[in-house]
Amino acid sequence: MPRPKYRRRAALAAAALLGAVGCSSTAGPGSTVDVVVGYQSKTINTVTAGTLLRARGYLEQQLAEQGRKDGKTYRVSWQDYDSGAPITAQMLADKIDIGSMGDYPLLINGSRAQEAGGPGTRLISVTGYNLLGALNSVVVPTGSPARTLADLRGRKVSTSVGSAADGTLVQALRKAGVPDDAVRKQNQQPAVGASALTAGSVDALAQFVAWPGAVVFAGDARLLYDGAALARPTLHGVVVRQAYATRHPEVVQAFLRAQADATRYLNEHPLDASREVAAATGLPPEVVHLYNGPNGIATFATGLRPDLLAALREDVPFLASVGVLKALDLDRFVDPAPLQRADLPEIPAARITGTDEVCGRPVTDPATAGEIWYQGEETTHPAADPGCLLKAVKRSGRPARALYVPDAATGTRWFADRDQWVQDGAALLPFTTEDGARGYLAAHPGARILSYQEALAAS
Repeated sequence: MPRPKYRRRAALAAAALLGAVGCSSTAGPGSTVDVVVGYQSKTINTVTAGTLLRARGYLEQQLAEQGRKDGKTYRVSWQDYDSGAPITAQMLADKIDIGSMGDYPLLINGSRAQEAGGPGTRLISVTGYNLLGALNSVVVPTGSPARTLADLRGRKVSTSVGSAADGTLVQALRKAGVPDDAVRKQNQQPAVGASALTAGSVDALAQFVAWPGAVVFAGDARLLYDGAALARPTLHGVVVRQAYATRHPEVVQAFLRAQADATRYLNEHPLDASREVAAATGLPPEVVHLYNGPNGIATFATGLRPDLLAALREDVPFLASVGVLKALDLDRFVDPAPLQRADLPEIPAARITGTDEVCGRPVTDPATAGEIWYQGEETTHPAADPGCLLKAVKRSGRPARALYVPDAATGTRWFADRDQWVQDGAALLPFTTEDGARGYLAAHPGARILSYQEALAAS
């Protein structure tokens, strides 16, 4: 047997094996381990696993510390997308190792990975959530005649098919007695849909954060449907390729510790975090703060809460019914073990605190607390309730960058000057939608709807 030929074949076989498993799979001291993170910079309730995490360098810091322990070099690559679907596609192609996305894309990710065979993917943590579903909503142009979802029959609605926002749209239409095919859905990326709405080429936009808030804040739209009306939890979370997690559990642990660092920073310094996310994404800081600020629409925590997992379990048959996934073994997909090993401390959510300067009392109730951000100031002022906020704005006479109050029924934080207001006796109550305000009037015949300016004058 010619030995040179044998050696050449052996070398080729060894090279093929290394190429199949990747250089990092046999990484020892002095070697380089790559980790590719897929995220959605403008989906701002994933920022603790994406935009803010990247901006503050927490993952690189954790991996540098890991490298000092094991002698390896860890190299992070970040890939930014508009939605979860392309992150899933890249994960299935073994090109992204860790990704963050919304609840429906998470479930589709798990289903398609299980269908493909092999180790699949795992849900390992949560980023942001809302227990009533307010992270998704439907907006229409400010001059639209539509007052309820039923008014969208026969209209063109932009959404990202398969996203959590699309799911909210479908379920909300069904709840309103509107068949799925009664609206003309346009499958568009969020940025494309937002542009289409402002250009008048679609009649409504059904999207996830921060797109509805952004077009409303810009004055191009108003909120038609608040996802909180569904009263179904919605969340975003982190998935990992299990093959990668098995080879590099230390990277997964470093990621979870870094995510906890970002979560702590956001909850302890919400206004600073909003500015950093705004700087990284180009979104207005006032819009970021609507969602990510204290008492914001998104609550940030890493834990795999039982009520959130229960919501995911209920979502699986719905997604199967609309044909976007075939099957999913949720018990296999959800993996609490990495978080348990990380043993992270509980991080309290950001809350509006302090003393109301006008009403002269402590701000303690998140169901009523508001926040005022005046022009030219780098801090915000707490308001004990919506009436106190109106009084403060009226008394100051100063222009505001943003005014935040919670919906009187759902608690959804929204812009006070974009709300529908109701006067019921001496009480002035904000509602995110006209539908919500009229629902209150139906139960309180003496109440009446006011514009923001009318409510301000009445305060």
